[in-house]
Amino acid sequence: MKTIFLHRYTLVAVAVSSLGFSTHSVAEATANASVTNNYIWRGLTQTTNEAAVQGGLDYAHESGFYVGTWVSNVQYAADDVYSYEHDLYFGFSGQAQEVSYDIGYLYYNYDTEAEFDFAEVYASVGYAGASATVYILAHTEADEAPGQDFGFAEATYVSLDYAFELRPGTEVGLHAGHHQGDFAEAFNGLTESYNDWAVSLSQQGFTLAVSGTDMDGSEPAAATAYTNDDLKFTVSYSIELQL
Repeated sequence: MKTIFLHRYTLVAVAVSSLGFSTHSVAEATANASVTNNYIWRGLTQTTNEAAVQGGLDYAHESGFYVGTWVSNVQYAADDVYSYEHDLYFGFSGQAQEVSYDIGYLYYNYDTEAEFDFAEVYASVGYAGASATVYILAHTEADEAPGQDFGFAEATYVSLDYAFELRPGTEVGLHAGHHQGDFAEAFNGLTESYNDWAVSLSQQGFTLAVSGTDMDGSEPAAATAYTNDDLKFTVSYSIELQL
């Protein structure tokens, strides 16, 4: 799942780089492409710790409105029905003096056989390199198991991020997040909510990152197999083109 503004989109594989949002003085269309040794989303591998190729298209209007799409390969088991993730999103971003803001809607589309598409609404505020973002479950096509509630706002992800320039052209990103709710647990194959964190270093399209979670290795076998309780080291490269 791409993380907007970051996407914003910065590298989804890391999803921790600068969340400093910007307003656009003119309308523009851009394309992005990236490769990574591991697609990490909210601290968890989306490719069973294998490589991913990703790319997207974005259009931003001078009014602050933006719309885009993004795609990546995914894999949650050697023989499961998931093969791709296709995101569609739109929103509005701007800045009031030194405070930036971003609100929007993000739809996650997977293989038809998976029957697990879902959508979130999100809101973010940023100041001086720091930002706070909340993602709220909007709806899903997934079926609830007994005792589960996949209703609106019954799952959330809260992200705190800070980015700063170490030296000209080199950026450090710091991230901490919390994922909770029945849908979050069902989608990730977990039995409880969790926290994640990451530190990244980016320069000239390359990003090195280390990320982790507070999982203790006692999760269900399906989740434990991903070793999401271990530190994850990712190396990514991305490019962006003006269209």
